[in-house]
Amino acid sequence: MLSGSCLCGGVSYRVDAPLGPILHCHCESCRKAHGAAFSSLAGVPRNKFSWTSGEELLGKFESSPGKFRIFCTRCGSQLMTDRPHQDKVNLRMGCLDTDVENRAEMHIWRSDGASWYDPNDHIPEWPEAPPAR
Repeated sequence: MLSGSCLCGGVSYRVDAPLGPILHCHCESCRKAHGAAFSSLAGVPRNKFSWTSGEELLGKFESSPGKFRIFCTRCGSQLMTDRPHQDKVNLRMGCLDTDVENRAEMHIWRSDGASWYDPNDHIPEWPEAPPAR
């Protein structure tokens, strides 16, 4: 079982199925919705997904025809995207509470990618905040 929640903890969900492939999406709408270079997501079967708390806090925005971004109206966390005609929903990996061993399989929509981000850059990493400069 997988579980996830928003930043404020008001909304939570569970999934009784394994994750599909993890993708990093660089499309313009994902970048703007998440305020980041890309959004990490993975599909799960719609019929194995359920909200466990805070459904009354959910908002949705149709960012492109037939694609709804589902978010917490209190803290703004993007939880998933839903295309109602599909048999899966896409979870936003940043809201997943369950540790998973899966790793991202690909970057998509690089044609829309942020000019300031290159997934091939090898830059310093720190376990927490960088040392003071």
